[in-house]
Amino acid sequence: MISPDQSTARVPQDMTGQPRRVATGGISFRKTFSALKHRNFRLFFFGQLISFTGTWMTTTAQGWLVYQLTGSKALLGVVAAAASAPMLFFATWGGWVADRYPKRSVIVATQTASMVISLTMAALVWSGVVQPWHIIVLAILSGITMAFDMPARQSFVIEMTSREDLMNAISLNSSAFNCARIVGPSIAGILMAKVGIAACFLIDGLSFIAVIAGLLRMRLPKKEPQIDSDASPLGQALEGFRYVWTHPRVLTILSLFTVVGIFGWSYSVLMPAFARDVLHLGAHGYGILLAGSGVGALAAALTVASAGHILPTRIMALGGVGIFSVALALFAFNKNLYVATALLAIVGFGVVLYFSTSNTVLQSIVPDEMRGRVMGIWALIFGGMIPLGSLEAGLMADFLGTPVTIATGAFICALAALVTLNVVRKREAQLAATH
Repeated sequence: MISPDQSTARVPQDMTGQPRRVATGGISFRKTFSALKHRNFRLFFFGQLISFTGTWMTTTAQGWLVYQLTGSKALLGVVAAAASAPMLFFATWGGWVADRYPKRSVIVATQTASMVISLTMAALVWSGVVQPWHIIVLAILSGITMAFDMPARQSFVIEMTSREDLMNAISLNSSAFNCARIVGPSIAGILMAKVGIAACFLIDGLSFIAVIAGLLRMRLPKKEPQIDSDASPLGQALEGFRYVWTHPRVLTILSLFTVVGIFGWSYSVLMPAFARDVLHLGAHGYGILLAGSGVGALAAALTVASAGHILPTRIMALGGVGIFSVALALFAFNKNLYVATALLAIVGFGVVLYFSTSNTVLQSIVPDEMRGRVMGIWALIFGGMIPLGSLEAGLMADFLGTPVTIATGAFICALAALVTLNVVRKREAQLAATH
């Protein structure tokens, strides 16, 4: 079998080893939504759109609830860490499960578990007995569920579409996530002000029905487990790390992703504190602020879906980190709601441009039999290393203030992007010298 490195060795390559993209056919409505021609992906996409809206309502409500109950920035970080820390222990196994068992069955199980968790939270809040420790325990259970859900869901996309439509499918899925990111916080803000926080958790729990129904209606070919190894289950799970370590391009992508996840993405944990203490906003204003980020993120997802076949992946990935870092640094010291919302839109644009591109490239260069385990490492970083950033950001904000903490993270991400660009250029020079 031709390895990913060998298959692209004879053509001009970009930072990831992918063939340089050539503009073919320009941008069109048909190309923007090309992945929707696959019935299975349509079912998944619209189900996810509904479920993501509920998820963003819960995200908005949970942060506001924690800060309302305790007034502690550090506890915002603790709750975020509790939701993500299980990834450190279970994401590797989640990747193995995704390669070992039918991905649809895994996702149905995880989505059902998530529904139960959200409905439990709704009951606790509605009854008036909710305490911070309840939120932390349910966040841990949610994190365990996500450790198995994320690798399966990420690696399942190519099975619902095709390798040719992979970038478009990932971008459209991101657009659904970010469309919900616009609508969800806005609805949550209104519900929190008019009905109560519990309604947000209830609607989130019910929204999982759409995803589960879509998954059960899919028509998928029967596939045998793809792991071809005599190693023990633990050994098979750890093969993903060996693969990443021996493939420099994959290692480069995941290294930058780690830095952005720990030091950049943690800004979202501090949004309730920033909204309340710096901008002096209520629940509705907080929802508007988060929706602004969603507008930019949606624009980025549609940009990748429309022009991903034209623009070089290096420009989209590293350019996305640069846009994100500059806008986030400016946002950190702004005190005007309208300017803050506009800057968060640019922040959202940059981070999704980077995440969508790097996710697509990673899945494109990884062989099918290893995709679940590599995406398990992706999930480990995205959901497991971020707790370190969340905890660090919460504690640092208590000592230095929220604006300084956010600006510091932006600076570190920009520096990491420059270092990555330098490493890639040196590698290209070495390859050129050997040919």
